[in-house]
Formats: sequence, C-alpha cells, structure tokens
Amino acid sequence: MSNLELVAENNDYIVVNKTSGLITEKSPYERNTVETQVFQHILKKKPKPYVGVIHRLDRVTSGVLIFAKKKSVLVSFNALFSTRKVQKTYLAIVKNKPPKTKGQLVNFLVKNNLEKRADIVESKSKNTLDCRLSYTVIDQNDFGYLLEVKPKTGRFHQIRAQLSHIGLPIIGDDKYGSDQKYIPQSVCLHAWKLTYEDSETKTSTTFEAPLPKNKFWSFKSV
Repeated sequence: MSNLELVAENNDYIVVNKTSGLITEKSPYERNTVETQVFQHILKKKPKPYVGVIHRLDRVTSGVLIFAKKKSVLVSFNALFSTRKVQKTYLAIVKNKPPKTKGQLVNFLVKNNLEKRADIVESKSKNTLDCRLSYTVIDQNDFGYLLEVKPKTGRFHQIRAQLSHIGLPIIGDDKYGSDQKYIPQSVCLHAWKLTYEDSETKTSTTFEAPLPKNKFWSFKSV
C-alpha cells in the first residue's frame, strides 16, 4: 500500500495529499484506495474509525483531499461545499502555449457516460451543465506551461475538458487529446490548495498539498 502523505490532522478531520493513480473511495474492486489508507491510519489510534468522504478527486489527479472523522463534521463540510464556501485551486501543466496569460472559460458540458468523459458543446440543452473556470499562466519549463486554475463550478472532468476545448490538453491526458507521455494512470493536474470559510467565525482556512516529485513539476515559482 502506498504511504499516506498527511497535510493536516485534528480530532475532526484529516487532510491528505492524494497520490495520482488511486481512486478516492473504497471499492470492492480495488484493495488500495485513499479512503482505505485513511481508515488504516486512524485505526492505529482509534478502534472503530469513522471516515467520511467529503469530496473526491479523479484517479489521475493528485492533491489535497479532506476526510471527516465525525458524521457531524461531514455534514458541516457538505454544507460548505453546497453553498460554495469552498475554493479549490489547481495547477495544470499544458504543452501548448496558452493564447492569453489569463482567461475565463464559460462552456456547456455534457457528461458522456459511455466513454466516461465530459464533452463541451456549443449550445445549451436539457442535458448540458454550465461550467466556469479562470486560469492564469504562472510559469513554464522545458515540458510546458504551468497554469493556476480556479473552477467556479464543480462539474465532472470540467478542467480537463475546458482546457482541451481551447487547445490546451493537460500533459498525459490522452482522453482529452494530449500526445505527451506522462506517468501511467496520471495526468499533470494537481489539486494544490483548498480554502474554506467557517460559517460561524467567518475565518478562512487554507490547506496546501506539495507538488508531485518528478521532473515535470520542476518550477521556480511554486
């Protein structure tokens, strides 16, 4: 089993840096998942751990994930996510040069269940979902351009699909048009930061997940 990389932990929740290649939730088909790792970690100190899955990351994506240690904490975080009091910040590496150093992308997305992907379409219909994000080019290296991406909606594969739609497939993401090889079952997309606002105190808390340790992620700015 892969080692669990802790970002923060207290009596209410545990924050980890997810390794790409793993799925978030436990599954009867896979022995090693992030939820399983968290359960085993808490089991060392508590005989009957509670692990609440607050949010998820795609298998191919690395980065910050929060799990609740109490049902009440899960309910509280679910409320924060549903009222959009949580901001996720991702880092993505793309081979092609972006047309602008900053941009706002607004699209219509359709979930393609047959191919397990998201498709961007030109017009709105009963099957489409609005998806919005902003991106900023913050660095580059020999492999490509580093984008800071802030999704404004939480749609299935939206970052991967929206960037690909403007000619910027994420490195390693052959599902969305990348021709650049990367680590198997992984793409150059990292959930870098997660910030939430406490409903009662109105204070903000930010968790940051260290970048993957490979040559693609060698940048001076982060």
